[in-house]
Amino acid sequence: MTRRVGVLGGTFDPIHYAHLAIAEEARLTFGLDRVFFVPAAHQPLKAGVHGASPTDRLAMTRHAIADNPAFEVSPLEIERSGPSYTAVTLEQLSREVSGELFFILGLDVLVDLPRWHAAERVVEYAQLIGVGRPGATFDAMALFQALPGLRGRLHLIDGPGMALASSTIRRRIAAGLSIRYLTPDAVVAYIEERQLYRES
Repeated sequence: MTRRVGVLGGTFDPIHYAHLAIAEEARLTFGLDRVFFVPAAHQPLKAGVHGASPTDRLAMTRHAIADNPAFEVSPLEIERSGPSYTAVTLEQLSREVSGELFFILGLDVLVDLPRWHAAERVVEYAQLIGVGRPGATFDAMALFQALPGLRGRLHLIDGPGMALASSTIRRRIAAGLSIRYLTPDAVVAYIEERQLYRES
């Protein structure tokens, strides 16, 4: 039986419980054997908004997934120079990882897929799992018109329904508020130790 491998990319700035819940929901729903978390080094559509360094975001992601044996962190985009293009990442993973790839992304991100670098290659290298997020709207017909190859390769799930964003966590830290219960304790400890997201 062919292994099924999930891929969840993002800035993870910082990673939080909604990221983990989305990955677990996709894993269970589609019988994924592994889920790779791939922190972006420099995400083209989010230029200039990173709060922590790529090294710190990679370390936080490792801390966050440590207790789930089905989760694994890939430093592929952090180690690769230049922008973090998903098409390039999936192409590389398709060569290095044995199994069928399933790219996991929220519906709020999915609607921007036609704007991505080589979006048609993203669809070529992986099936897509679109996860519902509170407040996210989705026009399937518009997306299929922009990316005809997506038909039959997009699977939608409701998701855990957690309205949590990394930007909220960054704002709370800058304001001196607690982030406990928003992200794993090991990530909270790392942020405190490194004094990340504090206002200068």
